[in-house]
Amino acid sequence: MVRPLRYSINVTLDGCCDHREAIADDDLHRHAVENLDRADALLFGRVTYEMMEAAWRPPAPAGTRPAWMEPFARTIDAAKRYVVSSTLDRVDWNAELVRGDLGKAVQRLKQAPGKGLLVGGVTLPLALAELGLIDEYEIVVHPRLAGHGPTLFAGLSQHVDLRLVSRLQFGSGAMALRYEPKR
Repeated sequence: MVRPLRYSINVTLDGCCDHREAIADDDLHRHAVENLDRADALLFGRVTYEMMEAAWRPPAPAGTRPAWMEPFARTIDAAKRYVVSSTLDRVDWNAELVRGDLGKAVQRLKQAPGKGLLVGGVTLPLALAELGLIDEYEIVVHPRLAGHGPTLFAGLSQHVDLRLVSRLQFGSGAMALRYEPKR
């Protein structure tokens, strides 16, 4: 049994995937905890790893975030992480560096027993999509026009045909759309 590699990202209606443009509320964070619970480990590129570590590694100063963020903060802090980077010398925060051939390294991670792997970010998922390694794409579309980028999968060499497998609407009007590649 192969562990599935699931990708999840927030985007605005006009396609911006800048994390600061998402509507961060209790529904979104509760859903993110559910996604984390479906995975044994997170797979990050350097930029996403550093961003997540800066935002979620304890301790957070008292009163810096609402109480409804705490379950997500605890869950992401406890997660095992694999970090793809050719520039970092070391990682910590329950993380391990992934080096060498990306396809082979991710195939090895997928072959390990467990529930699944969860990947986020922009650059690493583009490389993983090119290699055909993503088993599920979740795009959470927020009812907001950002008017800027970055956008997802810019430069993808060939399109990936997907089929919708589920959708979930949040109180904010955001929609979580889950797709699997047509194989």
